[in-house]
Amino acid sequence: MAYNSLEECLIDLENTGQLIRIKEEVDPYLEMAAIHLRIHEAGGKTILFEKVKGSKYKSVSNIYGTLERSEYIFRKTLDHVRNLIALKNDPVAAIKKPFKHLATLAAGFKALPLKNAINKPVLFEEINISDLPQIVHWPMDGGAYVTLPQVYTEDIDKPGIMNGNMGMYRIQLSGNDYVMNKEIGLHYQLHRGIGVHQTKANKKGQPLKVSIFIGGPPAHAVAAVMPLPEGLGEATFAGALGGRRFRYTYKDGFCISTDADFVITGTVEPLQNKPEGPFGDHLGYYSLKHEFPLMKVHKVYAKKNAIWPFTVVGRPPQEDTSFGQLIHSITGSALQNEIPGLREVNAVDAAGVHPLLLAIGSERYTPYTPATQPAEILTIANHILGTGQLSLAKFLFITADADNKIDTHHIKEYFIYLLERINLQRDIHFYTNTTIDTLDYSGTSINSGSKVVFAANGVVKRNLGNTIPAFLNDYNGTLIMDGIIAIQLKPFTNYAAAKEELNILNENLKQKTNELNAFPILVLCDDAKFAAEKLNNFLWLAFTRCNPSHDIYGVNSFTENKHWGCTSVIFDARIKPHNAPPLILDKNVEKRVDEILKNVKM
Repeated sequence: MAYNSLEECLIDLENTGQLIRIKEEVDPYLEMAAIHLRIHEAGGKTILFEKVKGSKYKSVSNIYGTLERSEYIFRKTLDHVRNLIALKNDPVAAIKKPFKHLATLAAGFKALPLKNAINKPVLFEEINISDLPQIVHWPMDGGAYVTLPQVYTEDIDKPGIMNGNMGMYRIQLSGNDYVMNKEIGLHYQLHRGIGVHQTKANKKGQPLKVSIFIGGPPAHAVAAVMPLPEGLGEATFAGALGGRRFRYTYKDGFCISTDADFVITGTVEPLQNKPEGPFGDHLGYYSLKHEFPLMKVHKVYAKKNAIWPFTVVGRPPQEDTSFGQLIHSITGSALQNEIPGLREVNAVDAAGVHPLLLAIGSERYTPYTPATQPAEILTIANHILGTGQLSLAKFLFITADADNKIDTHHIKEYFIYLLERINLQRDIHFYTNTTIDTLDYSGTSINSGSKVVFAANGVVKRNLGNTIPAFLNDYNGTLIMDGIIAIQLKPFTNYAAAKEELNILNENLKQKTNELNAFPILVLCDDAKFAAEKLNNFLWLAFTRCNPSHDIYGVNSFTENKHWGCTSVIFDARIKPHNAPPLILDKNVEKRVDEILKNVKM
């Protein structure tokens, strides 16, 4: 089914029992986000808020809350889109089997953007930023944010929608030093297309024109987060996924999505920034206040009966998890086609996506003799860390599995397989003083930190332990899983003290090297019981709170010819003073949510 609007989609979801209405007036300050979090956690339905305090517009969230619902929304187009991406990766297939791909190629016509005459529905009324729902998600947030924007820019040297970029970048509507109705904040991170466009505009000393679309057919928001093959634009993809051409026009020199519910237009002047943030983000911590581009508002438009969509991010899994699952479902083997020898890769959602990648590759370099140590998979690891947003990864675990015994989405089994085979004295490889995710505050400063690759290949080298050795009782030793133990130390104060603590710990543990061989990873925690309570807790704290170059230690560690190794790895996953604070719900708001949801069937 091709939806002409967001409203059509919501009517369909309600008719099929997949939408609930909150009829009571709700406060956009913390309350709406808390309701969303509660319903999403319960695996609940799309939520339509009929009365938003301070705004005349209805609001909706949790549209993409489950993979099943996303697949329902795009049920008529998913197969065609998968085939279009496959053809993009292998165009020869269409030549070899033209009749097989006729339906897909016909569907591709809907991918071509359609320019409309001006004065289409989105221009129904001109409003102000202050008229929009001012949704504040977490208690320490710096203001109200747009969390499902489609931020559109064009290449100043090659204007036009076919060369445009549409991404989902954070937009701060209020707070900090922004002048209400005149200024908003535009936050984008490394490896984003908008950065290329702004760089070109800056060099010419010209403002970058920005259009922010909110709402419209659901395919438009998905297109804004898709990692698309080179040459396939977001507006094109939106048409293919939505089964309806992306409709647009221009007004005052700005591109306008004529199907959007709201459009904000404005300019980013060269080198004009203002503090943006804090914002409770998808790693489960606050993204702190930093200088980011200032957008000067030109005009704000709303269509008749416009509906404001939003989502809430926080410690995963959240609604953006379903986005990731849908992307994986659509793109299939696209990444494997780009990186020779790569079988699969999983950006682990529970660890905040970029902090942790698990990969499986091939070992084909020496077919005349079995590979007994990592070779090709190290080449693949370098390729992964040089590819798009994967380059923001901090921990990369990679192994070869010729017998297809494991996959990267069965995380516990993957770790067991790798840890049974890794040579810790040979196969840990660091990248120091490099870039990491903007939202990761484990590093030395914003965007700066380190990376590490753990590579494993060959025969089983150890049997992993599943019983805590008695000598770890003094450290509240708690089993996380076979081969991994959480141990508890006093809180982290500074790196000089940590070094002394780890020297003492190493002296105690290296006397037990033989017993520790069954436990390749030890995790230092503030709360060992919490770390071991469930796998997601371990994944979250171990990989979001560690900067590899600073927070990895080792039992019997050594450095030889600039290579580091050990007999058991120690991750210091205690909270550091420079880490961003974790997200905590407001207790009073939670009580109010209890009342609102008392009679709501989720």
